Amino acid sequence: MSLADFFSPLNTQNLSPKAGFYTSQLGSKVEMFSNDFPNLETEKFDIALIGVLEDRNAVNNQGTALGPDYVRKKLYSLYQGSYHCRIVDLGNIKAGYKVTDTYVALKTVITELIKKDILPVIIGGGQDLTYAQYMAYEDLEQKADLVVIDSKFDLDDSAETDSIETTSTSYLNKIFLHQPNYLFNFSNIGYQTYFVNQDSLRVMEKLLFDVNRLGDFTNNMPVAEPVIRNANLISFDISAIRASDACANSNATPNGFYGEDACQMCRYAGMSDKLSSIGFYEFNPAFDKNGQTAMLLAQMIWYFIDGFYNRKKDFPLQPKSQYLIYRTSLKDQSHELVFVKSKKSDRWWMQVPYPVGMSGNERYHLVPCRYEDYQIAVSGEMPDLWWRTYQKLV
Repeated sequence: MSLADFFSPLNTQNLSPKAGFYTSQLGSKVEMFSNDFPNLETEKFDIALIGVLEDRNAVNNQGTALGPDYVRKKLYSLYQGSYHCRIVDLGNIKAGYKVTDTYVALKTVITELIKKDILPVIIGGGQDLTYAQYMAYEDLEQKADLVVIDSKFDLDDSAETDSIETTSTSYLNKIFLHQPNYLFNFSNIGYQTYFVNQDSLRVMEKLLFDVNRLGDFTNNMPVAEPVIRNANLISFDISAIRASDACANSNATPNGFYGEDACQMCRYAGMSDKLSSIGFYEFNPAFDKNGQTAMLLAQMIWYFIDGFYNRKKDFPLQPKSQYLIYRTSLKDQSHELVFVKSKKSDRWWMQVPYPVGMSGNERYHLVPCRYEDYQIAVSGEMPDLWWRTYQKLV
């Protein structure tokens, strides 16, 4: 089966102004599927835009299936940055007869694109599509680090595990319990405590997952950078942004990230050499005002693209001459901690050793960290990130 079988073509007349795009606008730079499906074998693309016309499991937010083209219209009116982009828009994945058919289609598309070294950017639909995004990594047979930017944890603890449906409010159940397990780490960015069951918090702690309150990022967005840099895939729920900046969601709330915060996180995501897919979910044009949320999402994707074309390519850590190595010991001398700093980007990593016999030829696991983690280690204390990562390796 060809990937073209999953997609419906775009009506480019609805996406462009009557006079057409200027030569420096993204609309004139992106190759779009309108007549013939792009040849992904002979042409080299870096990023593929994918719309998903599926909202049957978007809880209390029906209408997200209509979102992709609204975002495209705004995105293609923006101007290209100081780079040469190679982006393809594959059109919209058609909703299957059943929701699970849509999941299979999205999973298949993401898997094939990553194999071709093309980064999929998913637009539209409910956040339950994160499950299909994650399942693509099962076919790739690689461990995955998932980062979700959301104001709550989409866990359903009110029903028996076997009977939980995959919805935008319960998809994490399916991911956490899926066998075989390809999830190495889960991180949440921006949860708001009054939306979170304390039992769910205890589950996250027991599983050694990383969850970060919205308040942790107030006036301090760089804290999010190493969390995002550690992700293979990112799922961004538009409801994580405050309603005044992104009203196009029936579950929007007064508090959340500002629009510029969202754009900054997207640029961090684009700059991560490790990231191989990202999804923007829960945008519902029925609740938009003057297209403002569609424009914000377009700008977020613009910042992601800008970050992608400004990648430093400093991971994995080669050549070694481009890095500085710092070593320090704990007060009790129980561990030597090793930190690595890139000369290109000033970004930090921490080496966490594998337990003996656990990883074949690899001696340590590299985890992105902050300069503050190094300072903690220099003071003789164990950074929490080191210990949590080591526990996952055992």
